[in-house]
Amino acid sequence: MTKKLLCLQIDAFTRKLYAGNPCVVVLDADDLSEAVMQAIALEMNLSETAFVMASKVADLRARYFTPSEEIPLAGHPTIAATYALIASGQLQAQAKPFTIRLELQAGVIEVEIKTTSDGQSLITMSQPRPKFLRTYSPEAVLPAFGLKAGDSLPGYPIMTVSTGTPQLMIPVKTLESLRRAQLNFEAYAALKAGGDFFSPHLFVLQGLAGEGKTFARHFGLPPDTLEDPFTGSATGGMAAYCWRHGLLPGPIFIAQQGHWMGRPGEANVEVVGPPGAIEAVRVGGHAVEVLRGEINVPGPAQA
Repeated sequence: MTKKLLCLQIDAFTRKLYAGNPCVVVLDADDLSEAVMQAIALEMNLSETAFVMASKVADLRARYFTPSEEIPLAGHPTIAATYALIASGQLQAQAKPFTIRLELQAGVIEVEIKTTSDGQSLITMSQPRPKFLRTYSPEAVLPAFGLKAGDSLPGYPIMTVSTGTPQLMIPVKTLESLRRAQLNFEAYAALKAGGDFFSPHLFVLQGLAGEGKTFARHFGLPPDTLEDPFTGSATGGMAAYCWRHGLLPGPIFIAQQGHWMGRPGEANVEVVGPPGAIEAVRVGGHAVEVLRGEINVPGPAQA
């Protein structure tokens, strides 16, 4: 016997349909096994699929799966899951900003929901205190992306930073260098196998539109998506990296990603604390509902 669960596809980090990063959110997923959640994520074939369930330590719990594995913390599924709860009526939007506590594999985080003047929900997650981990040489890293060591931003290290999920921060010096980046599968697989990171985040200190201050690209290997339209967790790590290394004029800025993929997205980012003692990073954005329906999941005898 199969049963049906409500699911919504949400575009996160955008105010417009068919932009930002899409995420399928499966609600009331308490009875799903890890194997079933992983199978659904592979079936959805998106950067991540989110599963929302009850929590004993927070208001709700969410688990996030790429097509190949579970990840402890992610940005766009957090924005998408929260928006799906509002859109489905399971979470009531309020006139004043309010906060929920969300249990993730990385721990409990706070998520703020604020209704903007145009009636949309601005959803902001607080990512944990960053951890600054291993550093890498440009010569070891840049060829995995079809670039040369000279494309790296001079004077700044390539470094793994984690605000819940470890991401390799790769600052490059120009938009032209960033545009030329192309994953070398064999070289990148070898780099990742010997590394301490989940995925790489290449970025430049220049936006593409409006008030953007950074622009980034984020890559992966099949069966995961080859390029992520917008990566909220890595945006948090990037913000912490930039603030620590004096690359930002202030702790609040707009990060952009996905424009070259035809899925422009942006986030409002705030680093909390001085450069030498960062306490948290807040990453927020809007979202829109693309579709909703019921997903068939196997019953206990089939799981």
